Amino acid sequence: MKIIKKNFVGEVTWQYDGSILQRNENSVTIEAFFNRDDMPFMNIVLKRNDRFVETFYSDKWYNIFAIYDRDDAKFKGWYCNITKPAIIQMDLITYEDLALDLWVDAAGAQTILDEEELLDLKLSDELNQKIYQAMEELKLEIKNKKLP
Repeated sequence: MKIIKKNFVGEVTWQYDGSILQRNENSVTIEAFFNRDDMPFMNIVLKRNDRFVETFYSDKWYNIFAIYDRDDAKFKGWYCNITKPAIIQMDLITYEDLALDLWVDAAGAQTILDEEELLDLKLSDELNQKIYQAMEELKLEIKNKKLP
């Protein structure tokens, strides 16, 4: 399955392939492997070939990526994007990123990311309200998730 990430104006900013693990009426969960060079991020290092288990929703304004280390399969945390609802087709997922992100480390500590980037987009009040509402829903969903 191909995954295409777009920015707010619809430009493709990243694409990669993944394998379907589960498909429901309003979501799909895929497995993909980090395809960039190793890079420090927050309190971890994202490594080439780290395993990502990514859930995309056609009825929610976010996605959730569980990240596992390539070397020992240890859970590193959740990276979550605030997005418009994903467009899920048979062999393609497309989503439009709305800048605001949530990082949740393996201990459950939550950090909101990219608020300045969101402000720079100068979105409508209505869209900003949806974004922050989605963040609150996401924070609650993650808080209720069991750590892998």
